[in-house]
Amino acid sequence: MRVESVRGMRDILPEEARLWQALEAEIRSLVELYGYREIRPPLVELAELFSRGVGEATDIVHKEMYVFPDKKGQMLALRPEATASVVRAYIEHGLYAKGDLAKLYYIGPMFRYEKPQKGRQRQFHQYGVEALGSLDPALDAEVIDLAWHLMERVGLSREALVLRLNSIGCREDRPAYREALRSYFSARKDELCSDCQRRLEENPLRILDCKEPQCQSAIAGAPQSLDYLCEGCRKHLEELRGMLGDLGLAYELDPRLVRGIDYYTRTVFELCSRELGAQDALLGGGRYDDLVELLGGPPTPGVGFAGGMERLVLVLSQHRPANTASPALDVYVIPIGEEARKRALAILAQMRRKGVAADLDYMGRSLRKMMSVAARQARYALFLGPDELAQDRLTLKNLASGESRTLPRSEFLAHPQRFLS
Repeated sequence: MRVESVRGMRDILPEEARLWQALEAEIRSLVELYGYREIRPPLVELAELFSRGVGEATDIVHKEMYVFPDKKGQMLALRPEATASVVRAYIEHGLYAKGDLAKLYYIGPMFRYEKPQKGRQRQFHQYGVEALGSLDPALDAEVIDLAWHLMERVGLSREALVLRLNSIGCREDRPAYREALRSYFSARKDELCSDCQRRLEENPLRILDCKEPQCQSAIAGAPQSLDYLCEGCRKHLEELRGMLGDLGLAYELDPRLVRGIDYYTRTVFELCSRELGAQDALLGGGRYDDLVELLGGPPTPGVGFAGGMERLVLVLSQHRPANTASPALDVYVIPIGEEARKRALAILAQMRRKGVAADLDYMGRSLRKMMSVAARQARYALFLGPDELAQDRLTLKNLASGESRTLPRSEFLAHPQRFLS
């Protein structure tokens, strides 16, 4: 019986992986321009971290986490998101003790047991940034600008992007808003799905995040968080809106945007693509000013965002014709004859040590078939035959132009990049 991959755990094959590598390099390059440094939290955490941090009433914790006991009976979880893990590391390693703003980023896999769909699997990959230590709305603006800049840098136009923005207030605002929602939805309980009927008791804010069609008419008339903001939260939002205007970043104020995680406070946002249909969010984030304290650290405000690699790859693949990828190799070595084959391996090793991506036929192919492989995989073919061996030379062929030239072997191998521009 053939063994197949687990549902929702998708293989990323070499050709697609090249696009992923390019995107990851762009992400690392850009976030480091903004002063962020990489952190790599573990894939497995105590399940308690997410039930406390993300929230018991969220779908993530209630029904999507992969939870299992270890041999000592501790309940562990594959991480469903990374912010709680980053905050746990921030506390555990005393990063707050330096008194500086901590600016951290991550790229890696997450796990949620949900229905696989286009652009989202049960193992999915996120990139994200977290800035811990400041309440300044300018930091919110920087994080949003970084998100927008990244989308532009990987090839999306401003016209294709939509920024949705809201404030859900602070913990002092939350009780009054929660009760207003509970009162409103209690009168419409029969209109709600079974999950939202449960959310009504646990945390009515989660109803606003429901995507079930039957709940949408009730959600449309729900109280708005903006009507329940204290003066401090209102001022924070107005300052942020002014800064976004100064940055030239257009936005839509969405008073029912809450995001699907309980740790958010004040600013919440999503950056969406007009090209993705209903599931249009490329990334999302906001403030989590109480999370560090909730997980046992000192009171420390924070703000960040996370984006899905799969969804970003999906959007970018729509902009790139299928056959425009550049060849993976600089040079494909084609030896002709047994003696040339013996010499080819040493030549290959020398090129690689000079930073040239190169390969050789190990399948015993004919010359015609080796040329066919070279045409698919490389920019140049390097011929080594009896004539080249006799003259201590190599023949280099540009596979795009068809131009060939014969070069002294020592000269080429001393500085191969000069001849491969």
